[in-house]
Amino acid sequence: MENYCNKYLLNLLQNKPVESIESKIKKSISRKKRGELLFPDDFRGLGSSEAVRLALHRLEKEGYVQRVAQGIYARPKISKYAGEVLPTAEEIAMAIAKRDKIRLVPTGTYALSALGLSTQVPMKLVFLTDGAPREIKLGKRSIKLKKTTPKNLSAKGGISRLVIQALREIGKDRLTEEEEAKIMALLKKEDQKDLLHDIELAPVWIQKIMEKSLDNG
Repeated sequence: MENYCNKYLLNLLQNKPVESIESKIKKSISRKKRGELLFPDDFRGLGSSEAVRLALHRLEKEGYVQRVAQGIYARPKISKYAGEVLPTAEEIAMAIAKRDKIRLVPTGTYALSALGLSTQVPMKLVFLTDGAPREIKLGKRSIKLKKTTPKNLSAKGGISRLVIQALREIGKDRLTEEEEAKIMALLKKEDQKDLLHDIELAPVWIQKIMEKSLDNG
């Protein structure tokens, strides 16, 4: 406490005002790329959690940053055609996974959309995770994280893990010939080792469908 007072008095004598947490955070944000997601934990070295939270709230009111979800901020990218562009729900989900060191696997309509099997833009992105279950509101859209078993997160292939979840969403005996043809074409782009590994993780009826992509090399 005594050292802090001495430092404060020294600054006053030198006519140098003590830099606020808000200005320190603003300076830190200015060095980041526009569109990069900002979490309060990014600034924990600059003050207490409450002070950081209040500073971000003030910067939001000032219009320097925008709040994209509870406890998540960003400085929008500037597009010549669209104006301010905030991070997408997908980018937010990936940033949360990176921050929390958790795994995410897209499911349901989102998995279908990611594979091009559906043109529907899902309003709710549902992910299986090994992290805490929760739902994050993003305006009209939302991200839902559903706790699952390690086996459901063990798929290695970026395509094959989506295929497993997409087929779960379509359901047994409801797969059309057109959908199957698209899936086969996608699976042929998957790394063979990853595909063989992931087939073993799928339910038996999905295994039989995925194995067709192995035929004829």
